[in-house]
Amino acid sequence: MSLTRQDAWTQDEDLLLVEVVLRHIREGSTQLRAFEEVGKQVSRTSAACGFRWNSFVRKQYKSGIELAKKQRKEQAVKETDFETETVVAEFKTIEQKTNEERENESITLQEVILYLTKMDELIQLDSKEKERISEHSLLLEQENDRLQDENRLLKENLKVVEEDYRALMQIMERARKLSVLEDEKANPKVSFQMDKNGNLERVNK
Repeated sequence: MSLTRQDAWTQDEDLLLVEVVLRHIREGSTQLRAFEEVGKQVSRTSAACGFRWNSFVRKQYKSGIELAKKQRKEQAVKETDFETETVVAEFKTIEQKTNEERENESITLQEVILYLTKMDELIQLDSKEKERISEHSLLLEQENDRLQDENRLLKENLKVVEEDYRALMQIMERARKLSVLEDEKANPKVSFQMDKNGNLERVNK
């Protein structure tokens, strides 16, 4: 099992991240799956890949993202149109045959069943497309919730770091003042005065 890397991202890794994410967008997949794929290739967690994408890389490829989304929509429309055209063409064939032979022969039960079957397929195509869009929307909502949780956690961690930093600065200020007092006791002939920047400077008597 490879160790999870925590070093700085390289330009090649950023380009790989861009390539995989845009491909997943074009194919109608989720960014989460893209982050998992990149993470395996560069030995990083999917969360680290997501953070890198959202905090740095995504801002540089806004036009590429919009183009990938547009291509995804165009591909979905093409696939739906092709399936619909195929079914409609079969409908027309049946109807044409029925019209041409209506005077000479009666419609068989098999033809009626075939016609109704094709009609049902056309209805199901529309239902499947709606279901696919609904599923994709649900995945996007889940990914958005995860990113919001991750953002909230990062803000909490930042708040803790800021509080620790302020406490450290207070301790250092107290230590500096104690050092000055001890220095004055050890060297009574030495005094200090405040300079124009607010810092203490030693004044030899």
